[in-house]
Amino acid sequence: MGRVYNFSAGPAVLPEEVLKEAAAEMLDYNGTGMSVMEMSHRSKAYQEILDTAEKDLRELVNIPDNYKVLFLQGGASQQFAMIPMNLMKNKVADYIITGQWAKKAYQEACIYGKANPVASSADETFSYIPDCSDLPISEDADYVYICENNTIYGTKFKTLPNTKGKTLVADVSSCFLSEPVDVTKYGVIYGGVQKNIGPAGVVIVIIREDLITEDTLPGTPTMLKYKTHADAGSLYNTPPAYGIYICGKVFQWLKKQGGLAAMKERNEEKAKILYDFLDESELFRGTVRKEDRSLMNVPFVTGREELDAKFVKEAKAAGFENLKGHRTVGGMRASIYNAMPKEGVEKLVAFMKKFEEENKENL
Repeated sequence: MGRVYNFSAGPAVLPEEVLKEAAAEMLDYNGTGMSVMEMSHRSKAYQEILDTAEKDLRELVNIPDNYKVLFLQGGASQQFAMIPMNLMKNKVADYIITGQWAKKAYQEACIYGKANPVASSADETFSYIPDCSDLPISEDADYVYICENNTIYGTKFKTLPNTKGKTLVADVSSCFLSEPVDVTKYGVIYGGVQKNIGPAGVVIVIIREDLITEDTLPGTPTMLKYKTHADAGSLYNTPPAYGIYICGKVFQWLKKQGGLAAMKERNEEKAKILYDFLDESELFRGTVRKEDRSLMNVPFVTGREELDAKFVKEAKAAGFENLKGHRTVGGMRASIYNAMPKEGVEKLVAFMKKFEEENKENL
């Protein structure tokens, strides 16, 4: 069997060019006679991989000098605890709850202090982004937290919330490097890489230096202190070495594509193809308010569970993988990250049109 069109929300599709390069270097990386998988993280060869990855990421995102880049483990879910442990000086934080992951982050923060849900879209199954222009931000809040793109529900903050001067913390796992970003608007941006950047096992944290202090909550483990990793250049312990190596190759691939502005144009073009069809279709419909739609994750339904299941089954047989929606939502979801080619979206829409024609009796 050849390559399928993989619409998985994560671990997700990677650029073929990157996979081929990694395959070619599997047994002998750059004349070392060994794979990166086998290489000491203390070696000169690996230090160059790490340094180049950080340099390329800084150039891609235009990260200011007063922000540290940390390559960590534990996924985005570990950040749910690490953030309050390191930032909750007053033991107060405000959370905007727009999906499962923001909800889980909020619940975790409640363990460490007073977490206030200042806005939520739970009333309509997280199908929209609430108005965040004038929120009841707590005077003593240490930070305001958002999940910027909601992988499960397919929503995206198009305008950042008015935090009234408080530090903004954002989980950007499923929109990381999909478009340009102004890092200075955030105190912390972090994301698991397995959706848009690399293999599972790496989380990247971009954090303003003044937020990295010894003053963490009592009992914070050494490994969960940002200062531990910042002081050691992400090498306090053995890092997810091979995963970082692949991320570095993806950074280089993105630069070759023209950077994040070019990726945004491509992503908008791909998403438009799918959303335009959903808006015209008599059988399928999108589940998200139009102005809040994600460019990365597109959930849709037919309105009938048995028909949804039939579509997923037939799509799989036709070479379209991982279209089943998240268990909390049902229906279907197409994740169309950076590495998904336009051709994949076009062929998916052609298949959807064919399916609709063949199932007219269900209209």
